[in-house]
Amino acid sequence: MLTLPPLSLYIHIPWCVQKCPYCDFNSHGQHGDLPQAEYVDALIKDLKQDLAYVQGRRLHTIFIGGGTPSLFDAKQVGRLLTEVDKLIPFSDNIEITMEANPGTLEHDDFEAYCKAGITRLSIGVQSFSTDKLNLLGRIHNEDEAQIAAKKAKASGYQSFNLDLMHGLPNQSFDEALADIETAAELAPPHLSWYQLTIEPNTLYHSKPPQLPDDEDLWQIYEQGQKRLAELGYQQYEISAYAKEGYQCQHNLNYWQFGDYLGIGCGAHGKITMLSDNKIVRTVKIKHPKGYLAADNYCYETTEVAEEDRALEYLMNRLRLMSPIPKLEFEQRTGMPRDTISDGIKQACAKGLLTESDEYWQLTSKGHMFVNELLSQFL
Repeated sequence: MLTLPPLSLYIHIPWCVQKCPYCDFNSHGQHGDLPQAEYVDALIKDLKQDLAYVQGRRLHTIFIGGGTPSLFDAKQVGRLLTEVDKLIPFSDNIEITMEANPGTLEHDDFEAYCKAGITRLSIGVQSFSTDKLNLLGRIHNEDEAQIAAKKAKASGYQSFNLDLMHGLPNQSFDEALADIETAAELAPPHLSWYQLTIEPNTLYHSKPPQLPDDEDLWQIYEQGQKRLAELGYQQYEISAYAKEGYQCQHNLNYWQFGDYLGIGCGAHGKITMLSDNKIVRTVKIKHPKGYLAADNYCYETTEVAEEDRALEYLMNRLRLMSPIPKLEFEQRTGMPRDTISDGIKQACAKGLLTESDEYWQLTSKGHMFVNELLSQFL
């Protein structure tokens, strides 16, 4: 039987200074002044249209992503959060994250965003090498990245994250590990560390850069993992590492198949509807012009078929390193645990999973071959 999971809110701000060659997110280069007030007005109307999905819950987390949300000033961010709180009350100790790029943050903005209600910054550093930043199309340099991290630490936030990429164009093993060392010196409570991948519909896809070969990529990953652990960063998700008590609660809710509203251009949502015993996904109008002109912001609503719920749950949950509670599977999918018993037996026989009375747990081999594990449930 389905039960209502925690509720999160994702807010998408689609503009950035310029589109990076590796980026496949719904982002648009800034041309002239941004319609900040008009867009915040639209976000509030968008949220009002989704209030039926709340079903009496408080907001567990908020994540403002993009694009580059730090292009919006703190006044508009504060107005947005105030209006959201009026519509859906915040839970105690709510986590409110905003993505920010070093090249768009003035020093005074750090404290202003904190006073506006942001509790956690996620700073898109990507690398501390100015050469690599230029290749990635970033608008900041090494010094600006370090200044942003230091300001975040000093400005009263409960936590902050640094985004780092590895496997960059022409990146050596030493350069990749040096980025970890530099990041660690800045003492972020949370690090996102993930490999650059070439996605369709990006400049890098049409004009691929020279990337490290597979052997070098594996060495970077293996030794990087080891070094992060030595530095006290616990890996709790495929590409997320945190000091004790600083895991990103918003992302945890995603991967635990929790619910989230999505407002803003192209934002996605996933909602459990108890009255209808169903799970629905929503997608909002993608392009800023169409979104700002809309009366109804929802582009598409689809139901997750019952036969697909187990696989969708596992595709999310297997990103996490923690054991998978069998009860959570039943509550989040509305399906009995026996639904996947054949796949579990096959995965255990292949050494991809272990099983106890209350949990399933990935093995080290299972973490390395997640796609093979998921194939047991197709």
